[in-house]
Amino acid sequence: MFGLEALDLARIQFAFTISFHILFPAITIGLASYLAVLEGLWLKTNNGTYRDLYHFWSKIFAVNFGMGVVSGLVMAYQFGTNWSRFSDFAGSVTGPLLTYEVLTAFFLEAGFLGVMLFGWNKVGRGLHFFATVMVAIGTLISTFWILASNSWMQTPQGFEIVNGQVIPTDWLAVIFNPSFPYRLMHMATAAFVATAFFVGSSAAWHLLRGKDNPAIRKMLSMAMWMALIVAPIQAVIGDFHGLNTLEHQPAKIAAIEGHWENKGDEATPLILFGWPDMKEERTKFAVEIPYLGSIILTHSLDKQVPALKEFPPEDRPNSTIVFWSFRIMVGLGFLMIFTGLWSLWLRKRDTLYTSRPFLYLALWMGPSGLIAILAGWFTTEIGRQPWVVYGLMRTADASSNHSVMQMSITLILFVVVYFALFGAGLGYMMRLVRKGPKIDEGKETNDGGPGQKRTPARPLSAADDHADADHTVTKEI
Repeated sequence: MFGLEALDLARIQFAFTISFHILFPAITIGLASYLAVLEGLWLKTNNGTYRDLYHFWSKIFAVNFGMGVVSGLVMAYQFGTNWSRFSDFAGSVTGPLLTYEVLTAFFLEAGFLGVMLFGWNKVGRGLHFFATVMVAIGTLISTFWILASNSWMQTPQGFEIVNGQVIPTDWLAVIFNPSFPYRLMHMATAAFVATAFFVGSSAAWHLLRGKDNPAIRKMLSMAMWMALIVAPIQAVIGDFHGLNTLEHQPAKIAAIEGHWENKGDEATPLILFGWPDMKEERTKFAVEIPYLGSIILTHSLDKQVPALKEFPPEDRPNSTIVFWSFRIMVGLGFLMIFTGLWSLWLRKRDTLYTSRPFLYLALWMGPSGLIAILAGWFTTEIGRQPWVVYGLMRTADASSNHSVMQMSITLILFVVVYFALFGAGLGYMMRLVRKGPKIDEGKETNDGGPGQKRTPARPLSAADDHADADHTVTKEI
């Protein structure tokens, strides 16, 4: 297929499926915590705006959560179907870590998700809030175990190799491997930032169309406060993550920088833009800033950054891809910080909700967090190549023995099914977003509880609010 080998097709298939999957958990993580904050503020202030926003975003959360679960199942199966030799080599580490995720995060979410989505007015306020918090914690626990597994593949620790298989010897070292803390903070923060801009973009869309009410304004206000505070924090975390990567994966940093060789004792410049050519071993059309590479990556004016030519050609990541994926991520990060600062300036001038240039920027920044997450994951995963477990197992040695024809057929099927299934899901989710929150949408008839009248919640339904509740519940089931 297009002159590609079976290994190339297996990598493309995994990249394609994980690109879909990573978007849904990122929004799930952010929205779960956002819902917990909204319900907590409602309980504290009794302000109905927070309740209305909770009911609005819980519907979107439910759809997104379902798509995340479905896309995640495919990822697990691929380890056995397309990467069986990797599973045989490192399954004693990755298998238990993914099992821990199921035993903690999935069980926690499964236990409380039904109460959260369908228990409004059916259980007491305190219990419902507790369920929402548990679901939010469950998403973060899931992030913990997934990042522990992936980080171990980046910086493996706490093991020995016996008969060609990895045997864990220190589970604390396995889990808390050198890159894990930085990657966990970076990913969790990215999920919060991406969700903030998704929420802010939704609010901007409604304000630009003249739908101005307290709920819409609160959406934009909370989203911009999050962007203002968290986007700069993410930049700081990214700096620490970069220093950690320089220590443990210097070839990845060299590829990200498009830096091929050091000259004498000169400090390393920062290449802003250019085109790394893997064949010619140079970065064409480079626009450099002297000393800045050393300042950013070593925090000094004289230390040098490792160069790609210091590594054998077969051990070099594809600099052409990671050079630009990293710059897309960083560029969007700076734009997020700018958006947050602009919102603060407009807030002080009392024009945050009426400045159309800003609202258009907030609208177009909606997918920026998700694009940045994808760019960051491409940088991380392609930058790890040619290793599937860094320094231990090459990607070429990890794949199953499939033919080009087999991989071509499955890849085409994945593309067709994913675009049909998740395209429909995303379309439905955007339909919910366009409806917007309705004032008094979540007004209770009572506090719920045993022996009291209960009004079923309809988190997955975009039907008219005046529809018969029992009919709606029956239809959804």
